[in-house]
Amino acid sequence: MQRGTGTCKPRASLKRSKILHMALMGTSDPPGETEASQEKPFVLRALQIALVVSLYWVTSISMVFLNKYLLDSPSLRLDTPIFVTFYQCLVTVLLCRGLSSLATCCPGTVDFPALHLDLKVARSVLPLSVVFIGMITFNNLCLKYVGVAFYNVGRSLTTVFNVLLSYLLLKQTTSFYALLTCSVIIGGFWLGVDQEGAEGTLSWTGTLFGVLASLCVSLNAIYTKKVLPAVDGSIWRLTFYNNVNACVLFLPLLLVLGELRALFTFPQLGSAHFWGMMTLGGLFGFAIGYVTGLQIKFTSPLTHNVSGTAKACAQTVLAVLYYEEAKSFLWWTSNMMVLGGSSAYTWVRGREMKKTQEEPHPRENEKSNMEV
Repeated sequence: MQRGTGTCKPRASLKRSKILHMALMGTSDPPGETEASQEKPFVLRALQIALVVSLYWVTSISMVFLNKYLLDSPSLRLDTPIFVTFYQCLVTVLLCRGLSSLATCCPGTVDFPALHLDLKVARSVLPLSVVFIGMITFNNLCLKYVGVAFYNVGRSLTTVFNVLLSYLLLKQTTSFYALLTCSVIIGGFWLGVDQEGAEGTLSWTGTLFGVLASLCVSLNAIYTKKVLPAVDGSIWRLTFYNNVNACVLFLPLLLVLGELRALFTFPQLGSAHFWGMMTLGGLFGFAIGYVTGLQIKFTSPLTHNVSGTAKACAQTVLAVLYYEEAKSFLWWTSNMMVLGGSSAYTWVRGREMKKTQEEPHPRENEKSNMEV
């Protein structure tokens, strides 16, 4: 027994050291695995990264355009945004259960944790689930009322809320340069709103939902860190419980808002094409979490943020071309301000964190002085 315990402790400490290194250094692989990956030919590594980034872009952009079709298509004419969101959560729950069963029945086929519904855990996750529901619902409502081209600007205040909530809830201050990048984002947001109004395409309802979505995204990031221990630190378990809670909480909303009645009178309710598109939207919603983690694994958190910014730019251009919209120079300037400010904030925070890691800890200095 003692031998078994002795061998487990080094493994546990090794895992903790790996996780700590990944968190502090902004890498997805521990040193040994990074060196092993560097031994691969450059062309192979470049091809892997290109494929992963392309997969992330295709999945994310396709999901936005598909959700826009489901939420606000003139040909579909389905006015049930809460039901669309509910169905996507239901698909995610079923996929999680399916993958968990596959991993249990056929070990080694897929790397997925075992999932068992525990009501105690579900209750502990419930506060985060309320924020999660707000995040995905307001995201879809924003997309319903604004165009895909303006969607990125409409939800661009997430970084600003991150700074604000970090100060209000965590008492963390932000540097002058980081605040300066936030002011650029706010300026780009207001310029975008102004230009949408000048072109007659502004939806104040959609813009409000975009601001609320940004707030919920920030709250979700903060509360996720607090709730993760309840699910043994597993993001997939958290995804499962969040979506289970969401499915339950959406049911009374569907009744109160009358969406079930609207759904029963929907002409294409029996259409295989309609349910196929709905299910595909749920698959994309599940897949985006996987490909996001995959992109971070093959690149780094910083590169992932840069890729996300570039993807948002490409998505905006594609939306303008696809919907044959004509935009002014100032409208494009607002997008560049939002994207540029977000990229600058990521770069500034990355440098500040690196500088903090390189600086010696005050207590360590005191200890070394005492020893001398």
